Amino acid sequence: MQVEANDFYYGGLNIPSNKTTPTGINMTLVDVDQLPGLNTLGISMARIDYALDGVNPPHIHPRATEMLVLIEGSLHIGFVTSNPQNRLISRVIHTGDVFVFPAGLIHFQRNVGNRIAVALLSLSSQNPGLINIRDAVETLPESVKFK
Repeated sequence: MQVEANDFYYGGLNIPSNKTTPTGINMTLVDVDQLPGLNTLGISMARIDYALDGVNPPHIHPRATEMLVLIEGSLHIGFVTSNPQNRLISRVIHTGDVFVFPAGLIHFQRNVGNRIAVALLSLSSQNPGLINIRDAVETLPESVKFK
């Protein structure tokens, strides 16, 4: 297979995704599946559009650190440190602010502004993975939940 310019190009990140989620966010992910030229480069990115009160619920990226740049709006964001402290690190950020979520830690974002919010994310893996905490816990047997 011969490499071409289109293997290194993705167009349209300036346009909000038309996918609707129950939590009020629309995400456009640009990882190795959408942009083959990312293979082995250790980077990817995404755009998230947050509706009013939209939430990117608690989740982790098992293979990546995430850096978020807020392009528009205000977000309450945070992450939980690892054991034994399990401390919440959070704050409200505004247009132009940057926040980093360390790899593998539970983190979230919520639109707390009075308009839509838009963020661009960079991730330190071409395939960062995503584990939604609520969905993951729901798959566990009741006998082991919260014991």
